[in-house]
Amino acid sequence: MPVPEDHPHRRLNPLTGEWVLVSPHRTKRPWQGKRETATSPQLPHHDPDCYLCPGNTRAGGVVTPEYTGTFVFTNDFPALLPDSPSHFLAPSDNDDGLFCSEPETGICRVICFSPRHDLSLARMHPDQVVEVVDVWCEEFETLGDRPDIGYVQIFENRGQVMGCSNPHPHGQIWATRSIPNIPAAEDRSLRTYLQDKGECMLCRYRDRELESGERIVFANDSFVALVPFWAVWPFEVMILPRRHMDAITQMNPAERADLADMLVRMGTRFDNLFSTSFPYSMGVHQRPTTGDDASHWHWHIHYYPPLLRSATVKKFMVGFEMLAMPQRDLTAEESARRLRQCPDIHYLAHWET
Repeated sequence: MPVPEDHPHRRLNPLTGEWVLVSPHRTKRPWQGKRETATSPQLPHHDPDCYLCPGNTRAGGVVTPEYTGTFVFTNDFPALLPDSPSHFLAPSDNDDGLFCSEPETGICRVICFSPRHDLSLARMHPDQVVEVVDVWCEEFETLGDRPDIGYVQIFENRGQVMGCSNPHPHGQIWATRSIPNIPAAEDRSLRTYLQDKGECMLCRYRDRELESGERIVFANDSFVALVPFWAVWPFEVMILPRRHMDAITQMNPAERADLADMLVRMGTRFDNLFSTSFPYSMGVHQRPTTGDDASHWHWHIHYYPPLLRSATVKKFMVGFEMLAMPQRDLTAEESARRLRQCPDIHYLAHWET
């Protein structure tokens, strides 16, 4: 009888309504594809050429202050602007809906996690990461209170392979007028599930995963880290709060400390997996800031790392994935097992001074 561990099958992501093809038998095939250059962790404490290091000059002559903790500023090259033309010139015969456009306004912020150029969230002390979490909450509240902002996306791109142009530990916030595609899809799915089932989708999902345990990576008093049943990326991870909350601002001090603990430990496990500075895109999904009822929302964090077999072999989204549907070879269960086996002590040095 075919079993999911050995035979092709597909799994549904209830958050987005999309399917992923799982082909575990393909892990046995030989690999002769592209190998990336492994990233080197040897960086100076301060880089005089880094525009994010304290005291250095950014584009346009702005000097980054001598900050000692976290530092937030408006992006010098933002993808969004707070002001935009009220309308675009467009064909007058647009009744067929084929040439639609509209202004998109917003604010782009940069968060320097640490003044140290050579650190990452995984190599910072949890007390320092609490400062990062606090800034996330402050920025979400401040930006979300603006009438021209409908959604606040907090994220981090780590590593050159993920498009990060500067190795200094930092993340970003893009606050947009409209609700972006993926959070909007999650909003619809979470709302529909609550209406149909009478309970929060992610509360139910978290409990089912804890009962099974096969995709759990680790947990603490406030959060659970797991590889989603429907994961697309090889070592994709989701962090879920144990308590139902629609936004990060609802965390109490103990939960903020526990989230910092999760971020450090998750980053450490990633780095230990292939003994490298592990690249990923990580972001927070939470309620829109439009003021609508958000009781269906259960905020969470997604990690999307591209590495597949080693520090030099990554997953490519090409061919069938681009034209048809996502596909993965390594099962979510095997990914979780391998991440569980990774220690929480960093392979270089833990909580360096």
